[in-house]
Amino acid sequence: MHSGPADGQTADDRFGQPRGLVTLAATELWDRISFHGMQALLVLYMVGQLLLPGHVEGIAGFDTFRGVIESVTGPLSVQALASQIFGLYVGLVYFTPIVGGAIGDRIGRRPTIVTGALLMTAGHFAMAFDATFLGAMLCLILGAGAVRGNLEAQVGALYGPDDRRRDDGFQLYYIAINVGAFVAPIVCGFLGAAYGWHFAFGFAGVGMLIGLISYLAGSRHLPPDIVRLTVERVPLSPDERRIVAILVGLIPVLALFWIAQSQVWNVYNLWVRDHVDLALFGWTMPVPWLQAIDGIAPVVLMGPTLAWWRIQAARGTEPDDVAKLAIGCLIFAGGTAWLAAAPLVTPPGGRVPLLWALGFHLLSNEGWLFFVPIVLALFTRAAPARISATMIGVMTLATFVGSVVSGRLGGLYEVLDAGRFWLLHAAIVGAGGLIFLAAGPRLRRALAPRALLPALSPGGIVNAARHPDLEGVEPAV
Repeated sequence: MHSGPADGQTADDRFGQPRGLVTLAATELWDRISFHGMQALLVLYMVGQLLLPGHVEGIAGFDTFRGVIESVTGPLSVQALASQIFGLYVGLVYFTPIVGGAIGDRIGRRPTIVTGALLMTAGHFAMAFDATFLGAMLCLILGAGAVRGNLEAQVGALYGPDDRRRDDGFQLYYIAINVGAFVAPIVCGFLGAAYGWHFAFGFAGVGMLIGLISYLAGSRHLPPDIVRLTVERVPLSPDERRIVAILVGLIPVLALFWIAQSQVWNVYNLWVRDHVDLALFGWTMPVPWLQAIDGIAPVVLMGPTLAWWRIQAARGTEPDDVAKLAIGCLIFAGGTAWLAAAPLVTPPGGRVPLLWALGFHLLSNEGWLFFVPIVLALFTRAAPARISATMIGVMTLATFVGSVVSGRLGGLYEVLDAGRFWLLHAAIVGAGGLIFLAAGPRLRRALAPRALLPALSPGGIVNAARHPDLEGVEPAV
């Protein structure tokens, strides 16, 4: 049997989930509309306008900023510089939740989220001017750090530790993320093409403001803040410290996935611009619209994937979280290799068919479903509850490392042909899958609570026959 809703929570009659999940998902939806709108346009904006003569001179502090970057990388072309800036931006967006999560654990998650949403709104509006570009980026980075880890920690707090709805709840939560990722490139891509870059960035700011209003309106359904004051701090137990050390040790392996995934947000837009046939019945699709496909594909694939997991669970063969991470990396590697194979279907002197790009989004996002929500579920389940937001921030270090590395590797797009460029990334994420396969048995046992260890089979499935009280309960990874 399994636990019901967490204490004090009621189930939503339509979804069988805590009511607070709807509020948090709606907030995340608008957060992602603002973020993915920015993400879909940023590289194209920098390469097509901001970093060109006549604009770059007007960015306050940019000479110093560029000097710092090139002191590490050496001189960069406009395209390579744009790729590196994008990598740093996305990387820091996923790094600052460590600080934001720690602040949320100490002063409360709600005030931290509200402050972050206000910072992000200000940052998007500041993108309307060349001069305030670096200040805008700083506001967006700090705001995202305050919002991201704390929202996800609140989702985790909706469930008891053995509530099997947790994984499904995070899958539903990620539907909101992906709907936002679908809507934002379409709307912002259209606004950017029709009215200019700055108008599109302004829409992203409005989206973040709506997200804040949505959060405040539904706050009565959220779990209460548990504020961790310094005078009340209790040291972690040895078992908790062991779990934390293992989760931190996973960061470099998780980063291998994010190196390849981050390139879909970065150089992939340039590859689409240069190699994909976007003409449809005499109309040319805006480049950012393929980012919208990347946002909606997980929603389309989620139903069949969850159904398949349920069938496997009924047979006792559903992979545990560690195995799903391995599968996700290997599927994503296959999708990236699919991009490398694009020349095989490209006519001489022509461009890659649009359907080939769509095939990539289906493959890569099936890998995404096996990886991203599962990592989040693993961290919220395995990490000590009183530092849950902090550990979600630690989890985002993988995306930080992957984004920064992918920004540096993005410069190779001017050196390598497209096939070798994408094969390199397929090898990187594929290596992550092989590591999870090899380390799986030891990893799942190391992360499982001591009480579950006798009931774990070598494959990581709970053996209910040996431990009847655990029937229907998933292991801790």
